[in-house]
Amino acid sequence: METIVLLTLVASALRATTPLLLAALGGLFSERSGVVNIALEGIMLFGALTAALVTYYVELPFVRDAPGTSVWYAPWLGVLAAMLVGALVAGIHAVVSIRYKADQIISAVAINLMALGVPAVILTGLFGNNTSSAAITNRLPLWSVGPFTFSPLVYLAFALVPIVWFVVFRTRFGLRLRAVGEHPEAADSVGISVTRMRYIGVMLSGVLAALGGAYLSIGAFNQFITEMSGGRGFIALAALIFGKWHPLGVLGATLLFGAFQALETQLGGSALLPPTVVQSLPFILTMVVLAGFVGRSVAPKAIGKPFTKS
Repeated sequence: METIVLLTLVASALRATTPLLLAALGGLFSERSGVVNIALEGIMLFGALTAALVTYYVELPFVRDAPGTSVWYAPWLGVLAAMLVGALVAGIHAVVSIRYKADQIISAVAINLMALGVPAVILTGLFGNNTSSAAITNRLPLWSVGPFTFSPLVYLAFALVPIVWFVVFRTRFGLRLRAVGEHPEAADSVGISVTRMRYIGVMLSGVLAALGGAYLSIGAFNQFITEMSGGRGFIALAALIFGKWHPLGVLGATLLFGAFQALETQLGGSALLPPTVVQSLPFILTMVVLAGFVGRSVAPKAIGKPFTKS
């Protein structure tokens, strides 16, 4: 019995970690290149909406003509569409903040605000309400590995940690990415395109954050719900900072939140604490532990600073 409870807690923690880890790894690419991206929350919402809508409308003709039909490729098309939309939304932030050198915080906040209003308009037009999409018949499949059964995006999120580490710290691309985030003038002097590297970093952040959103709508659930990211984009950004802009640090910080989220789920039906206190526990405990034990984080030196080619 104890083993079953432990496995349940671990599985719940890994599921809760997944969207945070995807978004935080995405943010790592952007901020390592020198561009602040607090739009992770908004990009997650756009990714979640896109994944749910594409999945729903791809399978709709089949389900309508033959109720109960399963269209296996529909959710995968939803994931691909979410990644493309994530890159597009992040690209808007990149153009505004890199080409036009606008304030990066304001640009990202604008995207977050759009992610609150645009989905409501779309949902009202398509489904007659501004809170949720129709339920999809066929969400992402579940894959069993050992004692665990997860959505493929859970496995992908954790597999990306060593991949991102290798790309950022062991490849020419990673060296250039870090160079433009630390010393863009020096990078430019040796022929590295600071603008191009920053565009790539920001758009990669959009792809991964949107994947986190797709996991929420068609991996963890079977529809899009307004504001379903629930602040995860901001928690991911905090995890990136506390993780010192390093994939392994990000993994540790997001796992910590995932563990507290699993604890909150277990305490949800308990009468020990008021519901509002229980719901806030993951956020409070994560911030307290990270702030108390992680130590000082040193950001990339050129983060948030527009680059002008001399």
